[in-house]
Amino acid sequence: MPRMKFQVGLALGAFVALSAVAPLALGSSHAGTTTTVSVKASEFKFVLSRKTAPHGTVVFKVVNKGHVAHDFKIAGKKTVKLKPGKSATLKVTLKKGTYKYICTVDAHAVAGMKGTFKVT
Repeated sequence: MPRMKFQVGLALGAFVALSAVAPLALGSSHAGTTTTVSVKASEFKFVLSRKTAPHGTVVFKVVNKGHVAHDFKIAGKKTVKLKPGKSATLKVTLKKGTYKYICTVDAHAVAGMKGTFKVT
């Protein structure tokens, strides 16, 4: 009888331990994912370190490598206007889809400072 209690206790302990870690190991959702994207702005283009990311939080680290002020706007959020050599971080939560990004300074988007970013 004591051996049976020990085995039941051992099995119960293993079940509890697996129940705690299984969601972590089996989870396929990207919810909670944070992706960092480097963005270099210059006349008149953006160069992104990647053009896709899983859904969740995306942190855009924008640096102005150009000679005039630029900003970066995506999903209704934008950085401040960055003077040459300055940088800013923009944190956005994105769902699956395609998002347009632009520079809102003067006619910079028309001159080429725009693109699309895909979220999977």
